[in-house]
Amino acid sequence: MGFVSFLGRVLFASIFILSAWQAFNEFGVDGGPAAKDLVPKFDVFKKNLSSKLRIELPHIDVKHLAAATVALKGVGGILFILNSSFGASLLLLQLAFTTPLIYDFYNYSPDNTKFGILLNDFLQHAALFGALLFFVGMKNSIPKRQLKKKAPKTKTG
Repeated sequence: MGFVSFLGRVLFASIFILSAWQAFNEFGVDGGPAAKDLVPKFDVFKKNLSSKLRIELPHIDVKHLAAATVALKGVGGILFILNSSFGASLLLLQLAFTTPLIYDFYNYSPDNTKFGILLNDFLQHAALFGALLFFVGMKNSIPKRQLKKKAPKTKTG
């Protein structure tokens, strides 16, 4: 069972690690395609958030957000393979921030062709989020050290 669990963690984390590796290779000076795709969506998010909070949010360079996403995916994926709940927490943080921002199906009408694609991707990432929550919950429910039952001693007198 230990090997199957390890293999499952490797396959699951490979989604994040390979994605981080690709984004890292494409990063460049301007943040790469990930940052370019994130700029308009982050601007809409920032505008909506500042209007709801009624304060002006500070300028955040999207290149730094893309770099943080790459770091969270890479480090979290490697730690997750090593059976770390901290790695799972990093992946949860990354998914919680980027999923609703990148897959913004709610900004499109159901008649639009982008709506179905974005909704499908959003639900897939929500399933990844749920799997990570399950992992963290199971990890916390298992005692750190299980005591072995000792056989009762018999009197030989």
